Amino acid sequence: MTDTMIWEYRVQTWGSIWKSNKDENLEALLNEWGEEGWEVISTQHGANSEKVKIIAKRPLTHSRHRERSYPS
Repeated sequence: MTDTMIWEYRVQTWGSIWKSNKDENLEALLNEWGEEGWEVISTQHGANSEKVKIIAKRPLTHSRHRERSYPS
């Protein structure tokens, strides 16, 4: 029997309509997420907006599962 992978997801809207979004800032954010084990699986660009919605996933570890099940 194979173990089924359980995922946790992260959704974040990045950017602002009030200031320009620099590629370097997005790159830094994505590198930070990568170091935390997140993998971007989808992006959505807002219509007439500088905002980008980023959707990422990573395997849900046993300790994170317990932490989410029993919040402090």
